[in-house]
Amino acid sequence: MRVFTGPEELLAAVGEEIGVSSWLEITQERVNQFAEATGDQQWIHVDPERAADGPFGGTIAHGYLTLSLMVPFMLEVYRVENRKHAVNYGLNKVRFTSPVPVGSRLRGRLVLAEVSEVAGGLQILWAVTIEREGEERPACVAESITRLYF
Repeated sequence: MRVFTGPEELLAAVGEEIGVSSWLEITQERVNQFAEATGDQQWIHVDPERAADGPFGGTIAHGYLTLSLMVPFMLEVYRVENRKHAVNYGLNKVRFTSPVPVGSRLRGRLVLAEVSEVAGGLQILWAVTIEREGEERPACVAESITRLYF
């Protein structure tokens, strides 16, 4: 866990890899819960029997499920103290570069790519890579934008 105590430390860390989360297993239950919450019940995600004959030999996680895991990965990797609040400001350049079969383990790798000033705080651009254990190609790469207010 990397702990930042204020804006000066964040500004000083631009360009650094801030950390790597622990591995998280993608279970069929998690995929089914995501499907239920989003209404995306496509067979390739929720029907193991049919998916066994599909292009990946089994069910795979939704791309947006993989993307949403940035949140717990980021919460595990860093914390900013002495702030009033933080908001998710959006995403840039999201790519799902390889499938995530159920049973895979994922982790997040965070680089603090850019920090800029906004009224009352900072805008942080995180370069996030979601890695799949045992695979060279990441499952997802994205730029996540967070605004911190002090």
